[in-house]
Amino acid sequence: MDYKSVVYNAARDGNLNRLKIYLHCNKGKDEVSMLVAAKTSGATPLVIACRNGHYDVAEYLIEKCQADIEQPGSVNFDGETIEGAPPLWCAAAAGHVDIVKLLVSHGAKVNTTTRTNSTPLRAACFDGHLEIVKYLVQHGADIEIANKHGHTCLMIACYKGNIKIVRYLLSLKASINRKSVKGNTALHDCAESGSLEILKLLIEHGATMDVDSYGMTPLLAAAVTGHNHIVEYLIKLTHIVPRRERIDALELLGTTCVDKKRDMIGALELWKRAMQERYFGDGIPMPKPKTKKVAAYDYVTEISDLQGLDDLMADPDEMRMQALVMRERILGPAHPDTSYYIRYRGAVYADAGKFNRCIELWNYALDMQQSMLECLNPMTQSSLFSFTELFSFMMGEEGKNTNRGRLVPPVDANEILRVFKKAIKEVDLGNQTLNRLPSQDKDMTYLTRLLIFVKVTIITLHLASLLTRWFSSEELKHEIHQSIYNLNKIGIQTRLGRSVLHLACCRDVLVVRYPVCAFPSCHLIKALLAAGADPTVKDEEGNTPLHLAAMANPCPYRVARFLLEGGAHLDQVNNNGETFSSLLKCQQAHQIVDVMKYSSLKCAAANVIKQFKIPYKRVVPKALESFIELH
Repeated sequence: MDYKSVVYNAARDGNLNRLKIYLHCNKGKDEVSMLVAAKTSGATPLVIACRNGHYDVAEYLIEKCQADIEQPGSVNFDGETIEGAPPLWCAAAAGHVDIVKLLVSHGAKVNTTTRTNSTPLRAACFDGHLEIVKYLVQHGADIEIANKHGHTCLMIACYKGNIKIVRYLLSLKASINRKSVKGNTALHDCAESGSLEILKLLIEHGATMDVDSYGMTPLLAAAVTGHNHIVEYLIKLTHIVPRRERIDALELLGTTCVDKKRDMIGALELWKRAMQERYFGDGIPMPKPKTKKVAAYDYVTEISDLQGLDDLMADPDEMRMQALVMRERILGPAHPDTSYYIRYRGAVYADAGKFNRCIELWNYALDMQQSMLECLNPMTQSSLFSFTELFSFMMGEEGKNTNRGRLVPPVDANEILRVFKKAIKEVDLGNQTLNRLPSQDKDMTYLTRLLIFVKVTIITLHLASLLTRWFSSEELKHEIHQSIYNLNKIGIQTRLGRSVLHLACCRDVLVVRYPVCAFPSCHLIKALLAAGADPTVKDEEGNTPLHLAAMANPCPYRVARFLLEGGAHLDQVNNNGETFSSLLKCQQAHQIVDVMKYSSLKCAAANVIKQFKIPYKRVVPKALESFIELH
């Protein structure tokens, strides 16, 4: 019987009688200690009992079984897994005040943290458990300990709209203008969440209108999220909000009406108010700065007079472009909302069958992301993935009607090539970044970036597969070959040390919903071999691309043939001593390829040397040593 699972399940379900039976049924002290310390699904029995609010179980585990009250575990809250959560954190986050008191009375550390540096106090502030907040503070909890993002207890209480906790923390003189890692304050948090009552309270206690790392004030943050009541309140505070910022806020709120609320009339009213403030407000007029004309925005320029705004009602499409131009001017290209709404507008065009407009906008957003963001940013990866899905969809549906009755046009190969080159750039920069990091810095952030790197590489291979499978015109062949050569030259090693040729031979790399190109991809493999990819290179498991082709099930004969003609060896072994033939079984291998045609006396000799362990190093020429090692 699996006593560990039985004990865990009893603690999870609050079944104290069952727990007592299994923990003290002919078991010694050491075995009991082992069972209460064991983790199931990442959590100990005490952690899961505290998470689920089973007081009697928690008390029994602590007092009778001497469970470690500081031993952390993994628990789930609202679909998110919290790693390294101590029992006290679990009880505080779930609102079980009686268990919180039990743990503290037995010596639990009130300032212990999860892996993200979240304290039990911060967990209680998140969900508004005021009684627990007060109890923890009375027992020494530090209200200023921030999590790894620099978010304090006051910030999270403001963001979640827990005004009673905010009042309590302010009565304790919580640092009201403290900034997070990204520069936002508690005032930013309540402006984003829409809590006007808390915002007023913070201002009464001396909160200032600081800017975050994107240059955003709380007023602009409220405008971006569409909280009209916050914007209207703040723009009246002329002693703390300057005129230019009032204008920007009204204009930005108008762009939010267009793209988020689809409220064109509301947007026009806000833009007119901004125009009045700009030209007829206190002081000298403040004309709009001139911005460059952008092809993706259909070369529109910002309207600078009231008549021009009235005319917009007759042209909703230009109004949407006005919103994009305005947002980019106010937020700047580095702000994530700028590229997000460009991509959103492109997606709307694609849904309407206007694929060229979509491609132009998405390219503009991708260029913006690659110039402003660090490489391997999730937003850049998302943009590249969207392109891959769009091109795959268009190729699969070419000539068919869209939902709006438009025909899906053929894809321009130059557009795929354009994106492919940008994907290669992302892969190259990402590879350099990952290789520069010393081994001691390879933490969770490194692993996250590595995962994105693998995804971007696979997306890049999909784009390459589309190009090599569907386009073979002479004028494009050289440019496609050159780009694939550049990709191979990077020398990528992804998961398990696999090269791009390895990935091209795998069946499990497909990521798009519209798979017009199957993997293993014969055309891509042929192009990679022509670009100099090594078919004998091994991954960490000793598998060559030919081994992975054999594992594709069924093994495509053209893939095997291309690899063998490109220099792969039939008898090259992996770490398990398996060859292409042994993976397929010899008879099946003969059905796929002409085994005799791709076997040589040179290979047979190398096999004999390895099989009978004949000394060969420093006996045969150096060039042959590596050849023998392959077998």
